[in-house]
Amino acid sequence: MNWIFAYGSLIWRPGFDHTQRVLASVAGFERRFCQASHDHRGTPDRPGRVVTMAPVENSLCTGMAYEVPSVHRDVILQALDKREQDGYARVTVSVNLLESGRQVRAVTWIASDANPSWRGDESIGDVAQIVATRQGPSGTNREYLYRLDEALRGFKIVDEHVAELAKRVRTLEARAAI
Repeated sequence: MNWIFAYGSLIWRPGFDHTQRVLASVAGFERRFCQASHDHRGTPDRPGRVVTMAPVENSLCTGMAYEVPSVHRDVILQALDKREQDGYARVTVSVNLLESGRQVRAVTWIASDANPSWRGDESIGDVAQIVATRQGPSGTNREYLYRLDEALRGFKIVDEHVAELAKRVRTLEARAAI
C-alpha cells in the first residue's frame, strides 16, 4: 500500500515526496476541529485545535491522496508518525480516487474520541475563540485554519465546518483590531 490520505495540513504541506496527488474521499467521516494540539498549534497549557476525521454516518471527507514511492514509504510513514502525534493513530482506510473512481487502501492518521486530546463537545463558537488566540511551535492556530480553508477552496472542496470556523475567527480578529 503506497497511498496516504490527507485531510488537514498534509493537503497544503505534505513534506514528503510523492509520485502523484489526486482528489480523493473517505466515506463515513467528516473533517472536524475537535482535537487539541499541545505540540504544533498550541502549547501544553494553552492547546490549540486541529482537525481530525470524526465518524459520521452517511458523510464524506474529501481531501488528497498521495501515492508515494515504494522505496521511500517506510521513511515517510515514520516521519508522519512523529508529525501526527498527540492523540493520532495511524489507520488504513478505503479511499475513492475521485477522478478515476478507483478505490485504493491508504494510510491516514485519525484522533478518536478515546484519546485524551479529544475535544468533540466544544461548540463552534468556543473552537473559534481558541483558534483565534492560540499559537505553538508550528505557528498560530489561525494560520493552520486559514491555510486549510484556502487549500480546500483552491481544490474546490466544500467543507462547511471549516468555512464557518474561518468566518468566525476572521470576525473575532476584526473585532480585536478595533
